Amino acid sequence: MVRLISTLVAALLVSGCLETLMGPPPAAMPVYTPPPATDITASNYAAADALMEQLRPTVPSSTPLVVATIVNINSLEDSSPLGRLMTEQISGRLTQGGYKVIEVKLRNQLFMKRSEGELMLTRELRDIAKRHSASVAVTGTYTDSGKRVFVNLKAIRLDDNVIAAAVDYDLSRDAQIKTLLGTSGSGSSLK
Repeated sequence: MVRLISTLVAALLVSGCLETLMGPPPAAMPVYTPPPATDITASNYAAADALMEQLRPTVPSSTPLVVATIVNINSLEDSSPLGRLMTEQISGRLTQGGYKVIEVKLRNQLFMKRSEGELMLTRELRDIAKRHSASVAVTGTYTDSGKRVFVNLKAIRLDDNVIAAAVDYDLSRDAQIKTLLGTSGSGSSLK
């Protein structure tokens, strides 16, 4: 028994000496874990939910809505796969929320235009809204800051041009968002 205890004590002393001579064992190598991708759908659904919460007191869900393509704020003739995806998801969420959303997919027509520094709905969008008895148009713009993409949504009453609801949000410009913006980040023409 004495021999066993002596052997254990010697082993402990030797291991302590070895650590002193060799230094502590190396730490585990850090492993790079990329940040999670932006959940575009969750962000757009949350924005649409916030828009509906503002609309419900004054705009009943039976009111037909038109949703215009979300466009690049610096070039209102341009959108991108990201802008079109946001439009589709917001339209879908408004429908899920009980609103009657009129499908509006136009080629070669602009949904918004710049007039004296302000963004205005084009006559084409107003005509479509009128044909479908829509009284509200949901419009939106985005801008790419290089690190984040800032998005603004507005629900505009078509009879008096009053903004009935507005939501601002942003998306982290990760690889997924960068791809959806297009290679230049400026988007591609709606035309």
